[in-house]
Amino acid sequence: MQLTHYNTNFQKHKFPIILVCDNVTNAPNMGSLFRTADAFGIEKLILCGENIVLGRKIAKTSRATEKVVTYDIFESASKAVEDLKNAGYQIISLEITNSSQPIHSYTFSTENPIVLVIGDENFGVSEAILKNSDAIIHIDMFGQNSSMNVVQATNIALYEITKQLL
Repeated sequence: MQLTHYNTNFQKHKFPIILVCDNVTNAPNMGSLFRTADAFGIEKLILCGENIVLGRKIAKTSRATEKVVTYDIFESASKAVEDLKNAGYQIISLEITNSSQPIHSYTFSTENPIVLVIGDENFGVSEAILKNSDAIIHIDMFGQNSSMNVVQATNIALYEITKQLL
């Protein structure tokens, strides 16, 4: 028998992870990120960019998780990351660079809470944030494309991080 929202018995768990979205502005992606944040039990979602507005298009894909996920909206992702780093969070950016490490071979530390930074749908994580990161990780790609949708990548990253932290 297939289970539903009403008869699953997954154990609730909150992880010391903040997801910082560096100019992710596509409404369906933002809505999906609320759903992802809820599914993985992360501490907080921070949406960063100019003119971030929660509306009907976000609510449609979030399936009401925007009502239960703790979130903040900041104009500057760099400032949000800097503040979190000063508060003791380790900054991990999800981006493909010439020095990034494959996520499957990276060991996530349990010593300090984690900030996972994801980037703009077209331009990725900003250079300023990459320079302020404690680690830069990527998901190995085996096809012709060098990237995937930001929500898909975030799901994979949060799965790996939470699997290691459990």
